[in-house]
Amino acid sequence: MVKSQKAVTNGLHTYRRPPLGRTLMQNKTLLLMCLPAIVFFFVFSYMPMPGAYIAFTNFQYNKGIWNSPFIGLQNFKFLFTSGQLGLLLRNTILYNLAFIVLGNVLQLLFAILLNEVQSKGFKKTTQSLMFLPYFISDVLVSLLVYNLLNYDYGFISNLVRNLGGEMPIVYQMPQAWPFIIVAVNLWKSTGYGTVVYFAAITSMDSSMMEAAQIDGANGFQRIRYITLPTLKPTVVILFLFAIGGILKGNFGLFYNLVGNNSILFNTTDIIETYVYRSMMNSFNFSQSSAVGLFQSVVGFFIVLGANAFVKKLDSDYALF
Repeated sequence: MVKSQKAVTNGLHTYRRPPLGRTLMQNKTLLLMCLPAIVFFFVFSYMPMPGAYIAFTNFQYNKGIWNSPFIGLQNFKFLFTSGQLGLLLRNTILYNLAFIVLGNVLQLLFAILLNEVQSKGFKKTTQSLMFLPYFISDVLVSLLVYNLLNYDYGFISNLVRNLGGEMPIVYQMPQAWPFIIVAVNLWKSTGYGTVVYFAAITSMDSSMMEAAQIDGANGFQRIRYITLPTLKPTVVILFLFAIGGILKGNFGLFYNLVGNNSILFNTTDIIETYVYRSMMNSFNFSQSSAVGLFQSVVGFFIVLGANAFVKKLDSDYALF
């Protein structure tokens, strides 16, 4: 931690911020560690921001973004006049809420259980196995699901028939797919979140656990009164980050699992998949950019509102 310069005037302590150059030199190691992340976000998040102007133009390839005709908010009418906005918002928000709530509960649960395991070898092996699905392509995941659920030769279908039952045609059952999609997403993401929470648990002051154990607290009491309160800031921060993307769905997962199966659209269609199918032949970059800008702006205000709510409850847990 950088020590502030201190001056004494008439017995009162006044603190002056050290020069910027000295602060940078004193923290050069930390800054170098953060440099890759800073460069990443600058290149892929901040530099493309002026390109959002395309959402307000009738984009033409030969004129480029800045010379294309300005048409105001006309591109935004596409989504609002499609007649599908209510369905798309419902599906997108409900899926993301399920991902956020169930995902965080499972991640917390597995992180706490791993922390209670004494064997270091078992911990490392379990973390690696749980983390592995996060790196599997959505294309391979959809292939795996198809080979499990396919009516003709799927593994589960054959197993049910061998046991004397009759397997329903899952790819013609819209009501089943919310559970399938949520289960697949949890399978892929739980390992990653578990590692994040487990890292937060391992950074806790072990003396608190030892003191509680000496005082006679059992495992459940230590989890309830020490582990969970310690993890509360991490949970709140991850929740605030996640809720900003509540209008953005996992296009790769949804499209690869469902594809162009119109029977399932009522329960599986989200904003990204609808826009992709609508623009597949027209290649209208302006309208797709308008939809993306709409999602980002709404997500931004949702984060502001959620952060203000958290700040009102406890300012220590707010992002800003």
